Formats: sequence, structure tokens, C-alpha cells
Amino acid sequence: MILMDMIMMIISSLILVICVLVG
Repeated sequence: MILMDMIMMIISSLILVICVLVG
């Protein structure tokens, strides 16, 4: 589903942002 792809992209973006903030 397109919705699942969007959710996965959002989760990946959040993880990347958290890694940058923590680092």
C-alpha cells in the first residue's frame, strides 16, 4: 500500500533526525 510506504518513510526520517540530534 502507498500508506505503508509513507509511514516507513516518516519513521526513517524521524530516526535520522533523532540520530543527528543525539550525535
